[in-house]
Amino acid sequence: MAVTSSLIKTLILLVLLLATFTTLTLGQGNRVSGQGGTRVGFYRATCPRAESIVRSAVRSAVQTNPTIAPGLLRMFFHDCFVNGCDASILIEGGTTEKAAGPNSLLRGFEVIDVAKTELETACPGVVSCADIVALAARDSVVLTGGRSWQVPLGRRDGLVSQASDTANLPAFNDAMNIQIRKFADKGLNVQDLVTLVGAHTIGTSACTLFSYRLYNFNGTNGPDPEINRAFLPQLRAMCPNGGDPLTRVALDTGSEGRFGNSFYNNLRNGRGVIESDAKLWSDRRTQRFVQRFLGGGQSGSRFNAEFGRAMVKLGNTELKTGSQGEIRRVCTAIN
Repeated sequence: MAVTSSLIKTLILLVLLLATFTTLTLGQGNRVSGQGGTRVGFYRATCPRAESIVRSAVRSAVQTNPTIAPGLLRMFFHDCFVNGCDASILIEGGTTEKAAGPNSLLRGFEVIDVAKTELETACPGVVSCADIVALAARDSVVLTGGRSWQVPLGRRDGLVSQASDTANLPAFNDAMNIQIRKFADKGLNVQDLVTLVGAHTIGTSACTLFSYRLYNFNGTNGPDPEINRAFLPQLRAMCPNGGDPLTRVALDTGSEGRFGNSFYNNLRNGRGVIESDAKLWSDRRTQRFVQRFLGGGQSGSRFNAEFGRAMVKLGNTELKTGSQGEIRRVCTAIN
């Protein structure tokens, strides 16, 4: 009887040890996919159609208007860079992030609203607006030819949105020291910076953000010397001195609708449109990472893989999870 009792205790101990090991292993797996409370498959039990609903909304919008794709990608970046990825950029009001100058030209907000409405019908009060923004950014990349990645989910929506907080967003004319510092403040290194700016492979910029480089750079009455002389007439034709400041110009010449690494080739060739992008090639600290993405074939695959990794890292900055924040009923207003 004593032997049997001892054997039973040993078996129970082994079962408990195995259960503990399994739990730790699963936990480690989640931390690989996400950090600080997010994980891949977060809605698998509570809203299994969550990702497909968002994907459908994004696909429909992009098919109708291709400029929505880069808009949704920028939205994610602008949201995450201000108090973390908490959908604070979606809140409407005269003093909110959405009303701030750096966000005035963003597009795609209506796509988030459509996805949220459908999700509230399918699984009320479950899926955060912050997670919708993260999924929409990934889907926008895929729909323009980029490689997919798994998006860790479980973010909560923020309760604060102030226009003044957007002052720390990376700007079109930031010096490299400032760019590096702003990214470092979010736990992102120089490699992350170069990789994430590659999002400019799709989309456009308004002339108002770079025309000063074409005519009177730094008060010289001449162009920015970093602009390729053969490229300068093209930019001046699209953005004539004194012309419409809201005219849109492709950030990645010849590839504004296709996600890929051609953006970096253009930087090397002096065809970066906005000043902060051009500095990625002229500064040695960033140039070595740009070089990793130059050319075709393997370099393109490397960029796609590293972009997904960097997006996951960005998406896990300053998270609100668990009981923090809330799950908004509509994305444009706090509950």
